[in-house]
Amino acid sequence: MDINKLAVGALAALAVGGVAYALIYPYLTGAIRGEQRQKALAAPTARGPRSGAASAALSSTARRDKVAQSLKDIEARQNEATKLTLERRIAQAGLDWSKQKFFVVSAVIGAVVGIVLMVVSGQPIAAAAGLFIGGLGLPRWILGFLRKRRMAKFTDELPNAMDVIVRGIRSGLPLGDCLRIIASESAEPVRTEFRYVVEAQTMGMPVGEAVAKLYERVPVAEANFFGIVIAVQQKSGGNLSEVLSNLSRVIRDRKKMRGKIKAMSMEAKASAYIIGSLPIFVGASVYGTSPDYIELLWTTIHGRMFMGLGAFMMVMGALVMRKMINFDI
Repeated sequence: MDINKLAVGALAALAVGGVAYALIYPYLTGAIRGEQRQKALAAPTARGPRSGAASAALSSTARRDKVAQSLKDIEARQNEATKLTLERRIAQAGLDWSKQKFFVVSAVIGAVVGIVLMVVSGQPIAAAAGLFIGGLGLPRWILGFLRKRRMAKFTDELPNAMDVIVRGIRSGLPLGDCLRIIASESAEPVRTEFRYVVEAQTMGMPVGEAVAKLYERVPVAEANFFGIVIAVQQKSGGNLSEVLSNLSRVIRDRKKMRGKIKAMSMEAKASAYIIGSLPIFVGASVYGTSPDYIELLWTTIHGRMFMGLGAFMMVMGALVMRKMINFDI
């Protein structure tokens, strides 16, 4: 009966948290504000008294429709890039593994963690939890960490690659030769990604399309900017060296701004870490001084329910604070 009450309480808390997350998350991400802006752009102008400026009103409406459609196209492209399969996540992390190899490694890690917890604790529940965390959570977390680190390295090195292109074009080299220099002499992971661009160009793909594929492999805004600049220059012409020089400066300024925001948000992050770790330290201190007093939290059904509810509320609070102090540039 106690187990049933605990399960019912946990499911109720999970349901309430899921509903709250579903209602609050769109406001945190700005999705609702984005939809409102798109509706405002797509909405036709209100009909007023007829005048000789009817053609101007129609052209204004057409421009609004065109802008709204452009926003939808950009959003669809970004959503397509963010819909990652496991194979693409592995490639973006810089690994040459197959999906089967990843599953085998995950199973091995889960088995090792489960066996270690079984030997240490002697509890089958702990072994099952270790098997679940080690098989599903830990490998994907490592994969996400490697992917994020590789993209950060690419963003740091991309302005240097643009400077190579600028100096090469100003000295008379064609764009293809500049890309080959980057593919052979730049640091990783820029060298590997530009080698894919050169190989695609060798196979007959236009330079603009080959560079546009870069954003699919490295979905960062800087790669998207670079692909758009090359594609526009290939279609309409222009001073590519000047445009890339300005883009390189913009990317470096974005990096500086990101560092400033990180420094300014460190105080809030430190406060979040202190608030999140405070219950653990207080619980450990009370257990060290009065173990009989705090043992009621895990020896009674009501204590376990309140402890689970408190843990759930702490996790939700940590997620909300994380969303509030993380900024996208």
